[in-house]
Amino acid sequence: MTEYLDLLMFAALVVAILSGFPVAFSIAGVAVLFAYFGWMVGVMDISLLGAFGQRVFGLISNQVLIAIPLFVLMGALLEKSRIAEELLDTMGRAFGQLRGGLGISVILVGALLAASTGIVGATVVAMGMIALPTMLRAGYDPRVSAGIVCTAGTLGQIIPPSTLLIILADVMSNAYQQAQYEQGKFAVEALSVGQFFAAALVPGLVLVSLYLAYVLVRGGLRPQDMPPADAGIPKPTRTEILSAIVPPVLLIFAVLGSILGGLATPTEAAAVGAIGALLLSAARAGRNRTLILTGAAALIVLAIAAGIFPVRLQRSDLGPGSYIAGGAYILLAVIGLAGILAALRNVVAERMIHDAATSTMTMTAMIFATILAAGMFSLVFIGLGGEERVAHWLANLPGGATGALLVTMLIVFIMGFFLDFVEISVIVLPLVTPTLILLGHDPIWLGIILAINLQTSFLTPPFGFSLFYLRGAAPEEVTTAHIYRGVLPFIALQAVGVALVWFWPALATWLPKAMF
Repeated sequence: MTEYLDLLMFAALVVAILSGFPVAFSIAGVAVLFAYFGWMVGVMDISLLGAFGQRVFGLISNQVLIAIPLFVLMGALLEKSRIAEELLDTMGRAFGQLRGGLGISVILVGALLAASTGIVGATVVAMGMIALPTMLRAGYDPRVSAGIVCTAGTLGQIIPPSTLLIILADVMSNAYQQAQYEQGKFAVEALSVGQFFAAALVPGLVLVSLYLAYVLVRGGLRPQDMPPADAGIPKPTRTEILSAIVPPVLLIFAVLGSILGGLATPTEAAAVGAIGALLLSAARAGRNRTLILTGAAALIVLAIAAGIFPVRLQRSDLGPGSYIAGGAYILLAVIGLAGILAALRNVVAERMIHDAATSTMTMTAMIFATILAAGMFSLVFIGLGGEERVAHWLANLPGGATGALLVTMLIVFIMGFFLDFVEISVIVLPLVTPTLILLGHDPIWLGIILAINLQTSFLTPPFGFSLFYLRGAAPEEVTTAHIYRGVLPFIALQAVGVALVWFWPALATWLPKAMF
């Protein structure tokens, strides 16, 4: 019995979560209990728990994760100022009597927001705060609403930029080089993150198309789940559409463009999004609107100009043009700062910042508590022999390239139920990807179908991170059972996406070959 403690721990986690106990405490509590039980029966070295401190330090020192509270603040400000709600409502009315129109709007807006963040937790929470209440008020089934929000948020893992793609690029590049060494090639080729970004772009859009098609079909077959717009509600005018859509979309494109253009890291881009949301929220309050809009325009001009013609004033070889440009940049920065201060005055007076800050603190605490608890769980799982069990399974893969890949994909999918994509990427994939490449699979294509598979781990109950994130952000009327049942059709669509890329490899290989 003791040799199956790792599997029993997973079963206990399922029971604890389904009992309704808070998710983070369920995960950590089950891990601690099984750690000490494993120590008592002699199957686990309890000193392994000492590594948890290193995981905590790694979490709080992770520069990328600093973006989470900033993106949550961005979503909270857009929600409290009703900008995002108006965007979704206007887009839903613009689709007229189309069943599922609001769901389509959520997927499109969610895809744009996911692409701007690249961080699933922040995107799911932001969309949960913005879109879910609007969908429920429109009469949508809670299961459908939760499934759409969760799935739209996870697109940030397959649509570049993505932390998953960055990790996979490193793993697949090392595996590709190892495979070349084993083939006797010493002038080895490497794979870049840019190649994987390019390879994931088309499959990401294919997944978005699958989701949109599902919403349209379900809206036609089960109109009660996604009711059409009330016939008495007029369609928005062109002015209403532009006023609702243009500002948030410009904000999203500013965040995405600053990342893709190489102007900012995801964390810096999150700060851009938070400031942009602050300016948009304050401009709607009315006071000092001209100064706020002027400040926003100055910051936009500053970002574009500094990217095209950067100036380093500390250098001694600058010409007159550089000093003139530097002075202009300083003036633009001062105008932008004045706009930000005026915006802060507005949101404080309207008490928007108070509610947004409270929501941000609550959501951020929930997200980081979940990540910490998941780190404890995976640590104990490894200590109880889960890693050796997985390695044994992988060492006995059936022969043949297709059979080996099928078994690998199935194992990765199952592990996604209870392990984080990072652990799967850095522990499991290095064991199998060199062999799969030697069997003849294209490394970039292989990386993309594994990426879609790993993306599914965010949706698979009971341990999918997106489910936990949305549980913390969802209204009380949306239960855990609603969320779990709502994502099941989208998990099936993920499998369809894998199949499409499997049978048409050009979906993943054409663009990187054309660009590189």
